Amino acid sequence: MDIVNNFYNYVSVILHINIKYVSLLLNTILCYLIIICLKHIVKFVINLVVKDNSKRYAYIQNSKIFLNIVYIIMLMFVWEDYIKNLITLISFLSAALTFALRDIVLNFFCGMYIKFKKIFKIEDRIEIEDIKGDVTNISSLEFSVLEINSKEENGQSTGVVVTFPNSIIFTKPIKNYTKLFKYIWDEMSIKVPIDSDLIKIKKELYKIINSNEIVKLIPKKMEKQISHMDDDFRIYYNKYEPMIYTKVVDDYVELTIRYLIHPKKARYVNSVIWNSIITAYKEKKIELYIKN
Repeated sequence: MDIVNNFYNYVSVILHINIKYVSLLLNTILCYLIIICLKHIVKFVINLVVKDNSKRYAYIQNSKIFLNIVYIIMLMFVWEDYIKNLITLISFLSAALTFALRDIVLNFFCGMYIKFKKIFKIEDRIEIEDIKGDVTNISSLEFSVLEINSKEENGQSTGVVVTFPNSIIFTKPIKNYTKLFKYIWDEMSIKVPIDSDLIKIKKELYKIINSNEIVKLIPKKMEKQISHMDDDFRIYYNKYEPMIYTKVVDDYVELTIRYLIHPKKARYVNSVIWNSIITAYKEKKIELYIKN
């Protein structure tokens, strides 16, 4: 302890600054360095122990939040003698500070609400104000979304990262495509001549859709997920297998294939199915309506 005090006295003499301010400054720096070291140690341990990328990222982010709180508590002890005077000063500037800091405070508590209520989490696909994308980061004040192409119903990443303040969850509706379960219903429409053999065409379409390696495994997974859901949500489906709906439109019949798919794989699966349909058309297994 004497060594520390002697060092503080030495710095005070060199800088010509009162020792109490030197002590305050150096203790603050020391607290910061301790927290930085702890963050690196915790990150190293997590990287060593946790192999799953998504879990590792979540643990690292949560550890940062926890250590930031510890850092604030440490600073409160260091600045204890000055906090009372600071509160007095704040009382005179309360109106200005309230206006300046209200958004920061609101975003901070909204960030805690997102974490505890699990409005969404990392890798969830969400949509806010016509911006759809995958959540890449959730911090104390904001969250980031990797945007996907909105021109397509299940588009792919544009590479653009959009950042929202946490408080937006109370002012704008949020669509979460993966909150309750991983899969959504996707649809694709096919036009066939009105006088075609619908039974034959539907049989071939069911064969195509049910032979897809991704699609055919999902119904059982979806049923299992729903059966394990909490009672907080009343959601059920009567059928999980792919379905084909029929609708007459003008001089052709519209067949709509409806099937379960993961949102991030929807565009790829849609493309694979269309390739199979085109192949079946060329092999004269199905007919397609082509307007002259």
